[in-house]
Amino acid sequence: MEASISLPLTGGCMCGAVRYELSDTPIGAGYCHCTRCQRRSGGSASCSALTKPGTFRIVAGEDVVRCWRGDDGWEKAFCATCGSALFACDPDDPDQLAVRMGSFDSDPGVRPQIRQFVAYAAVWEPIPDDGLPRFDERLDVARLPASTD
Repeated sequence: MEASISLPLTGGCMCGAVRYELSDTPIGAGYCHCTRCQRRSGGSASCSALTKPGTFRIVAGEDVVRCWRGDDGWEKAFCATCGSALFACDPDDPDQLAVRMGSFDSDPGVRPQIRQFVAYAAVWEPIPDDGLPRFDERLDVARLPASTD
């Protein structure tokens, strides 16, 4: 079943202060089960879509986007007004950017393909038996499986 995707893809935060668009469909998507994503999202995992370099841009509310970065890992961007998680980027390679799937306005045209950091999965919510490849640690994005959509 193919989704009808209208470009640009748009999205934003809960309060509407931040709006973004993607000029092309994402490369792929996946779940992250790391402790950081659990704490940031309040859930057992976070689902994000990896964008193609140069396709993401903030069209409104850049002044209310805040970022947080721990000692290692990707920088996490959120709306300072409502707290919505929006995207993450590799501070060493800003072209590597992953948008939180829940922030899209409509179907982004990709489905989760992997689960990473499963060694840290929440014990209170078992990972479903969905057939997705699992990685104990971070998956190198160059190894992201080809989309099966």
